[in-house]
Amino acid sequence: MIKKHVFTFQNALSGIIWTFKTQNNIRIHLFFSALALIGGFVLKISTLEFFVILVLIGGGLAIETLNTAIEEAIDAIHKDWSEEIKIAKDVSAGAMLIFALTALFIAGFIFIPKIFSLFTL
Repeated sequence: MIKKHVFTFQNALSGIIWTFKTQNNIRIHLFFSALALIGGFVLKISTLEFFVILVLIGGGLAIETLNTAIEEAIDAIHKDWSEEIKIAKDVSAGAMLIFALTALFIAGFIFIPKIFSLFTL
């Protein structure tokens, strides 16, 4: 049983590594995630705010990975263009956009007051 879980973990890790090596959007996500973490340290956000930022980072990476998996699976099954495939890919990408905009709003709620406080000493 443990052997099966180790194999599953190795497959998952392989998928994550492939995604980071091949997908530009996930690298962009990592860049902005690093900025958020650095900004959190510089602006001294609270522990709870750090946890919120970490959940947003993890959620964004997970959704971007799922979006990539959906697109790759569709491309593997059907190479030709169709309206249904376009809709599936657009909806998948839309899920990431919804999450990214929500994360941006929440990050703004956390960071903007702290940035303003730097100028109102």
